[in-house]
Amino acid sequence: MGPVVLDTSIYIAALRAGSNALLQLRRFTPSRVVWLSAVVLEELYAGVRPSDLHVIERLEHDFDRVGRVLVPNLNDWASAGKVLARLATKYDYEQIGRARLANDALLAMSAARHGMTLVTTNARDFARLASFRPFQWQVSTTLP
Repeated sequence: MGPVVLDTSIYIAALRAGSNALLQLRRFTPSRVVWLSAVVLEELYAGVRPSDLHVIERLEHDFDRVGRVLVPNLNDWASAGKVLARLATKYDYEQIGRARLANDALLAMSAARHGMTLVTTNARDFARLASFRPFQWQVSTTLP
């Protein structure tokens, strides 16, 4: 099985399950090489409770130390914009709808570039994105 990148929704579920989120995530993906997306890291920092800040900082440190931080490149940004434009045309999304999906699109495009499987709890949005730019993704039914 190839490498995976976890969506923010997976980390949030782990944080809600308890303070030892990193250990829980290791058990959740024991046979897969896990990467941390810089997009997910930004979302985690933006929404973290002060009491959990140290968990996110540790997460960042651990993934950076082993060189497994997935950072979108120019092509990922451009592909995300193109997918969002096509999605907006098909579903008549207003500007706010596209903005809400921007991080998900960027995460999906960068995962696709590296052939990684994106694991999420957000089936609806990623299914729509995948209909415009195929990428490997799966919905998690067993959360940490």
